[in-house]
Amino acid sequence: MPTAVQANKIVVLSGSGLSAESGLPTFRDSNGLWNQYAWHEVASPEGWRARPEAVLAFYNERRHKAWHAQPNAAHAAIAALEAAYEVIVITQNVDALHERAGSTQVIHLHGELAYARSTAAQPKRYRIDDAPIALGQLADDGTQLRPDIVWFGEQTQYMDEARAHVADAAKVLVVGTSLSVHPAASLVWAAHATAEKVLVSLEMDSVPDGFDFQRGKATERVPALTQAWLAQAAATSP
Repeated sequence: MPTAVQANKIVVLSGSGLSAESGLPTFRDSNGLWNQYAWHEVASPEGWRARPEAVLAFYNERRHKAWHAQPNAAHAAIAALEAAYEVIVITQNVDALHERAGSTQVIHLHGELAYARSTAAQPKRYRIDDAPIALGQLADDGTQLRPDIVWFGEQTQYMDEARAHVADAAKVLVVGTSLSVHPAASLVWAAHATAEKVLVSLEMDSVPDGFDFQRGKATERVPALTQAWLAQAAATSP
């Protein structure tokens, strides 16, 4: 039986391009992190086993930068939608900029810099905010703490929950992603045929069927879009 659309529900799928407008580097552009670091050295279980100190240093630096970055106008505009809609943010980003802007329902597919976790078979998770993780710093279970980040070769988190949210949303906004990272990119195909679907990005090789592609900066396009959606909600409210 087809999923019923919830008229008052918006799902936002966000990627690194959104955080880039707050000054945080992406991974794949010309100035991206993968041009400075080999991903298998700092973002894989193999890299962690070989040089944990290098991995911790990489993520400690990223955590510090992310914590001192500020949410931008697009983050704020997305959070403001909660005044009239149920808003679910599904993000590939590991910073806390959505939450710091005021979004209350955020699903992090790739983990969060603001948390550490143990390396036991049943890991424990700890909120650390902007604090660094040191080699030799142990969890309560006696294992080394590591970043609570999904590395290459590890399973993306919360995909079933995310797909279910996309499937029954009346509006789907994709912002700041080239839709090249899988399996997260596959979520767009779960959007309902009748949903209003908008994609905001500086560039796209291919636009998914049914999406209105708005080329430009998130900080320029998203506030205008969200204002229109808020006006729409006001016009239809009893």
